[in-house]
Amino acid sequence: MAEPAEASNGSIHLAGATLHRCGHVCAFFHDQDEEYRVLTPFIVEGFRKGDKAFHIVDPKLRGMHLERLQQAGIDVTQAQRSGQLEILSWEESYLRDGRFDQHQTLAFIQEVLERGKSQGFPHTRIVSHMGWVLEDRPGVNDFLEYEARVNRILVKYPDPVI
Repeated sequence: MAEPAEASNGSIHLAGATLHRCGHVCAFFHDQDEEYRVLTPFIVEGFRKGDKAFHIVDPKLRGMHLERLQQAGIDVTQAQRSGQLEILSWEESYLRDGRFDQHQTLAFIQEVLERGKSQGFPHTRIVSHMGWVLEDRPGVNDFLEYEARVNRILVKYPDPVI
């Protein structure tokens, strides 16, 4: 794990606000430029504080996502090598076995948060692109129930999930 350049004081900022109680934040954006304008400071702050960055992205946009992180001053190669940055596709996370299984995904999210803690990171900042729910995917009808259930898990962790 990389040593943080700035001590984690527990405060986490998103879109000009301080998140006093971490948990689940849903954000909608008009386009990718707006999305990165809002999320990049949150992501960069996490790197400065030594937090783990766990991102789930559209597999078609993985290269662009890595490029945006690099442009923000993040040494992507080093961050991935050290374990501070993990980037997975939808198929590696939400859509394992070609379908959405809410129970499997709930266990997966909890495992990600526990792993970050066991690796010694102050927080795990999860950023997840959810565009797959707009597609005709098996199991997608369980998504709203999943969203309600994931909130019950996230209250046990001090980690922000966007």
